[in-house]
Amino acid sequence: MKKLIITALLVVGMTTFAQEKKEKTNRANTERMTPEERQERQLKKLTSELSLNTAQQEQIKVLLTEQAAGREKMMDRNQGTKEEIKAKREASMKKMQNDRKIMEDKMKAILTAEQFGTYKSNQDKMRERAEAQRKERMQERMNNDMEN
Repeated sequence: MKKLIITALLVVGMTTFAQEKKEKTNRANTERMTPEERQERQLKKLTSELSLNTAQQEQIKVLLTEQAAGREKMMDRNQGTKEEIKAKREASMKKMQNDRKIMEDKMKAILTAEQFGTYKSNQDKMRERAEAQRKERMQERMNNDMEN
């Protein structure tokens, strides 16, 4: 009988421990990087992943600088009425898709076929991971709304 009670307590204890919420990082608390720091970090990452030579590094650095300048221009979209904001959001989504295609074409011209294949697969993995995180956040919001 004692063994049964001890086993039951262990199962309950392990179950509650297993269901603890994981601690997530708060985006507001994370330190913001400057555009130059982001570019350097992204360039280092691409260099290590794709084994870039110095000429490729310089060309990609120019691309990243252009991309950052375009991103800064898009940051003022949250002003206006709901309809204006919705229209701006749709226009910016189309622009982002177009910019992504242009960036991909430029990267294809700079990188070798093998490097571009690796780059493309890494980009796809990153998009999948971001989509999964977005779905997880949406699910958490829905759960929180149901609890309240």
